[in-house]
Order: sequence, then structure tokens, then C-alpha cells
Amino acid sequence: MGGDGGEGTEGRGAGGLSVVGCSMGGMARTGTGRTGRAGGGTGGRAAAAVKGARRPEVRLPPLEPYGGGELEPDGDHDGVEFRELDLAGQDGGGARFMDCALTGCALDETRLRHTRFLDSVLTGIRGVGTDLAEATLRDVELLDARLGGTQLHGAVLERVVIRGGKIDYLNLRQARLRDVVFESCVLVEPDFGGARLERVEFVDCALKSADFTAATLADVDLRGAVELGLAGGVDRLSGAVISAAQLLDLAPVLAAELGLRVEG
Repeated sequence: MGGDGGEGTEGRGAGGLSVVGCSMGGMARTGTGRTGRAGGGTGGRAAAAVKGARRPEVRLPPLEPYGGGELEPDGDHDGVEFRELDLAGQDGGGARFMDCALTGCALDETRLRHTRFLDSVLTGIRGVGTDLAEATLRDVELLDARLGGTQLHGAVLERVVIRGGKIDYLNLRQARLRDVVFESCVLVEPDFGGARLERVEFVDCALKSADFTAATLADVDLRGAVELGLAGGVDRLSGAVISAAQLLDLAPVLAAELGLRVEG
């Protein structure tokens, strides 16, 4: 980090990782002490460096209750409400859900490969091993989900908000995320391996042992993460921005990546 000691508010770490709230004269903690969003050290130039995600604006029409029966592959659901249904083990692969609401449904081992969720709201869904590989989620809100081992590898997420809840072992390998917000949720060992993330924000979100191996990041804002733990892919964080406080927390991981030995 070069430049004069009194001017800089944004520094570049190894591989192009942006650090906001870092004074060039030394690494001082930001005014918030955690995310670097407020307080001294985050000037207008730094704030303009990251493009924010565009959030979905989902306005559901009056919905018809689901007529019953099991999901079918390549089904077409338009303006339908799925409420408190046990969809475990069913196969809805290739189906389209347009202007739909799924509320309180069980999705254990539900097969939803290549499914399209468009302009829909999923609230309080739960399940282990839900298969959404190569699915498309566009203009979707996922609220208060309790999921484990969800397969979203190769999926496309565009204008998606994931708010509240907890997702364990989320597989997003080779997925494409654009304009995605993870807010007030807990992600345990999420795998972003080989994924492409563009305009993705983590707001009041706990990232535990996240893996970014071989991922590509652009305008990814990690400053709002209340916990930022990395299991891999430290060298792929170019295109992300973190706070000075997070930089201090990540110092041991960054030192190990650089082969730096710290003594004393």
C-alpha cells in the first residue's frame, strides 16, 4: 500500500483484494469496529468502488392453492401457493414456478434439478439434500430457510435475496451469482468453488469456513459479514472488498497463503 500517510481510505491487498477503512499510515480499525460501513476511514472514493446488488422486487398476484398430488417433472406452476406441504422425495425436475409462494414446505431429498423459480417467494422451507442443481432462481426471495446439503451447483441466481435462517453445506460450485444478497443468515461451510460472483453482498451474515477455490469475484462486498471464516480460495478474493477489522482477523490466513512466518 503506497501513498501518503494521511489520504488513503482504500488499500489493495494481495491479488487485488480491496480493504476499506485502512489508513495508509497504519491499519486502524474502522469506526464501526466490525464492518467498516460507518465511521472514520470510509470515504466517498472507497464507497464508490463497489457496485451494490440490485435486489428483487417481488409482488405476488392473488394465489391459488396447490391442487394436491405429487410434483411432476417439467410441471408448470403459475400463481400457485404451496403451503405447509410435505414434498420430500418428490421429483419436480425441470418444472417452472412463476409468481409462486412456497411456505413452510418440507423438501428433504426433493429433486428439483433444472427447475426455474421466477418472481417467487420461498418462506420457512426446510430440508436435507434438496437437489437444485443447474436450477435458475431469478427475482426470488428465500426467507428463514433451514436447509442442509442443498445442491445448487451449476445454478444461476440473479436478483436473489437470502434472508434469515441457516444453510449448512451449501453447494454452489460452478454456479453464477449476480445481484445476490445474503442477509442476516448463517452459512456453514458454503462451497463457492469455481463459481462466478458479481455484485454479491453479505449483510449481517455469518460465513463459516467458506471455500472460494477457483471462484471469480467482481464487486463482492464482504464488509457486512459478522463472521468471515475461509477454508480455501484466499488467493481468489480479488474483486472483493473487506473492512480493515476483517483484514486483521484474516491476517493469519493471508500470512499462511503468502508463506509468511510471523514470530514474536
